[in-house]
Amino acid sequence: MAGTRPYPQELRERAVRMVAEVRPNYESEWAAITAVASRLGIGTAETLRSWVRRAEVDAGRRVGVTSEESAELKRLRRENAELRRANEILKAASV
Repeated sequence: MAGTRPYPQELRERAVRMVAEVRPNYESEWAAITAVASRLGIGTAETLRSWVRRAEVDAGRRVGVTSEESAELKRLRRENAELRRANEILKAASV
């Protein structure tokens, strides 16, 4: 099921905000994540944890490749593959 997005972006953003807001009320971040995931009906707390981590990377609070950078890399890799295929076709045609 990788790559599917069963939860709307608005819910994801709201859940991440809620974790930040309620974090001081819990002993650990995981406890806050678990509580928010349960309250919002998110399948697993691990799903919400990944959203929180992604938001931290995107905000520059955690090291990693941002969503924007990841999308750009994906686009460039796709473009590179297309250019390689076109180059192979041209090479084959010139022989």
